[in-house]
Amino acid sequence: MNRVRVRQTVIGEGKPKIVVPIVARTEAEVEEQVKEARQQKADMLEWRGDWFDGIFDWERVENVLRQLRKYVGEMPVLFTFRTANEGGEKEISRDEYRRLNIEVAKSKMADLIDVEGVAFENADSLIEELKELGSKVIVSSHDFNKTPQKNEMIERLCEMQKMGADIVKLAVMPQSVKDVLELLVATEEMNRLYAKQPIVTMSMAGQGVISRLAGELVGSAMTFGTAGKASAPGQIDVKELDFILTTIHNQLR
Repeated sequence: MNRVRVRQTVIGEGKPKIVVPIVARTEAEVEEQVKEARQQKADMLEWRGDWFDGIFDWERVENVLRQLRKYVGEMPVLFTFRTANEGGEKEISRDEYRRLNIEVAKSKMADLIDVEGVAFENADSLIEELKELGSKVIVSSHDFNKTPQKNEMIERLCEMQKMGADIVKLAVMPQSVKDVLELLVATEEMNRLYAKQPIVTMSMAGQGVISRLAGELVGSAMTFGTAGKASAPGQIDVKELDFILTTIHNQLR
């Protein structure tokens, strides 16, 4: 599996890294959720900015980023504004989306930034600018309606990789067990034949939970768990997630 180092964390090495989303409306809720996540066995925090009531007020955003950096120390921080079209909480214009992510990168307080590579026109230029500012970039795509065919999923992952991603991420919604298996097969094939960077995939909802656990086997480098409120259907408690991932890791050694 390919590797990316973020602070002291190596993504693509060993167990899939556990990411805990912070889905808070206010600064007080951010602080509460971060403290809870710090008590769990998380490898990374994701601040879901689209949940935050003050996300279009840069002073408030900067204050939250500063507090996150203070709370988590050397734990990597991922900043994500998930748009409404891809399952997020808020609408945002292309210009606002670009401006927000650039300002976060300039702040140097988030280590990684999620960019929706398929949803936004000319996303590759934003990705390039974020990388020039020193951020690692996760290029993502989400389908909350269906699971595409295997070849289409691989093509989408390859397309995002070509945009300059440090890490590529694909999340899809299963309609059957076959869909879950299709996602796992696509992940293994992508990782074995085409991946130049770490890849992250998941089949959402309860039916797809096995995809959040089998990453080390098929080549998905990160998985999302909850220390309270979930950011997407199918996320499970961090403690349970860590126990299962450790059990699988020990059997694969």
